[in-house]
Amino acid sequence: MSKIWAKKPMSAYEADIQKSELKRVLGKWSLTAIGIGAIIGGGIFVLTGTGAYYNAGPALALSFVIAGIACVFAALCYAEFASILPVEGSAYAYAYGTVGEIFAWIIGWGLILEYAMGSMTVAVSWSGYFAKLLKMFGLHLPYWMTTDPGTAHKAFGEATKQLAEGKLPADKLQGFQDTISNFNAAPELMDFKLFLNLPALLIVLFVIWILLRGTKGAAKANNFIVILKVSAIIFVIIAGLFFIDTANWTPFIPEATTITENGVTHKAYGVAGIVAGASAIFFAYVGFDAVSTQAGEAINPKKDVPFAIITSLIICTVLYILVSLVLTGMMHYSDFNPLGKYPDAIKAPVAYAFDIAGQAWAGYIITIAATIGLISVLMVMIMGQSRIFLGMSKDGLIPATFSKVNPTSGVPRKNLMILGAIIAVVASLTPINDLAHMTSFGTLFAFTMVCVAVWVLRVKEPNLVRSFRVPALPVIACLGITINVYLIFNLSKEAQMYSLGWLAIGFIIYFLYSKRNSKLQNGGYGETFKAEQQPLEDVDINIDNKE
Repeated sequence: MSKIWAKKPMSAYEADIQKSELKRVLGKWSLTAIGIGAIIGGGIFVLTGTGAYYNAGPALALSFVIAGIACVFAALCYAEFASILPVEGSAYAYAYGTVGEIFAWIIGWGLILEYAMGSMTVAVSWSGYFAKLLKMFGLHLPYWMTTDPGTAHKAFGEATKQLAEGKLPADKLQGFQDTISNFNAAPELMDFKLFLNLPALLIVLFVIWILLRGTKGAAKANNFIVILKVSAIIFVIIAGLFFIDTANWTPFIPEATTITENGVTHKAYGVAGIVAGASAIFFAYVGFDAVSTQAGEAINPKKDVPFAIITSLIICTVLYILVSLVLTGMMHYSDFNPLGKYPDAIKAPVAYAFDIAGQAWAGYIITIAATIGLISVLMVMIMGQSRIFLGMSKDGLIPATFSKVNPTSGVPRKNLMILGAIIAVVASLTPINDLAHMTSFGTLFAFTMVCVAVWVLRVKEPNLVRSFRVPALPVIACLGITINVYLIFNLSKEAQMYSLGWLAIGFIIYFLYSKRNSKLQNGGYGETFKAEQQPLEDVDINIDNKE
């Protein structure tokens, strides 16, 4: 059993780097753009409305502060790991070379959940903004073509129940009647209503097409989109200042209460609401660790990856705080109620805030920027997922198909195509709330494991070469572990249960397949288990900076 704690030898990492077919084409600002591209997306354009209404009110800005601080602790630990092992695979690769195979597998399995669920969530969010963009130009896609089966049947059941009770005010009656009409208009197959989020499916396939063309081209596309959406966010902050009513910030921390919707009651507002808001909007920060998944394509990974991780996180946290303050100043947080007078505001809160302010032209700009901007989030998510699969496949923990790199494009083509097909199908058939919460669990779990692993490594290997060291590591690691675990327990019970089920499946797969096929377990890296005793002092992996 002790063999499951065996560590991948440093010589194996160096061999992987020297024979890698990935092309080193990413500088520190391209890596920073990847981080910003992944972080800024659905969180700022979608979750600001839900976080304000369901959790924190105007104090949503404090929720972003708490979530940002939690991320900083993890980001510092990621940065130290990246300075030690500048390879693709993110925290999975770091753990494999430092604390052992089983620990690496657990982290890798959690990252798979994070990136897969994150990609699907972004695809569904993009579909919502795309539908809004089409409506602005008078085009309307059929309800059955933009809605997943679960959401459609749930909405139909709720509408039928409400109409049967006959106690609806006139302003809500029409909405429920439309829901039933849209449901009944869906095509049928063997008496079963067909629903499919087609835009979500198509955007994933489009992103896969971009990524298959090569990392350098994908990075250029990402850089352009990042500039566009950061410009849009700065526009929102500056333009929104002129429409802020400070009365909307009073009280800044609303009195604690409960909100009941669709038969589900949860606590909101007050200090508990702020913390719950931090858990709920944590998905907005998913992505900075995507920088570390690209270390295998970085020109100078030991310096540039830590720089990009920390820089992208700081920039995005500041933007999140400012946008949340502007948004809750322009609209009262209670107006984001999906059953209130602005039912669509919660789906695209930033755009609707300007619509309600009488500045429809600004809504057009924001909707276009969000629609285009979410593409870069999806691009980075899928890119990161494929690199984690690449690293795990090279080690034999998942099938070898995922480790094949196309010599012309320098990307894992089969890897991307398989992942793309799975993500596209699931995103088109799954409700967004379930996806977002499971993404947050995967992220928080991975962050917790990284904080533990870097601390363990510092104790076991204090003389290991580190071009970046976390200051006051015991304090930073303890705070990171405590906050991330606390936020996990503030996620929905459903998300916790589904995610724990995912981890249980991961253990089963490890002992039935991965452990048996592991290169390390089968002597594929030479002196199989001497890696546990191998001194790491003064180990410095060389990087051949070739394009």
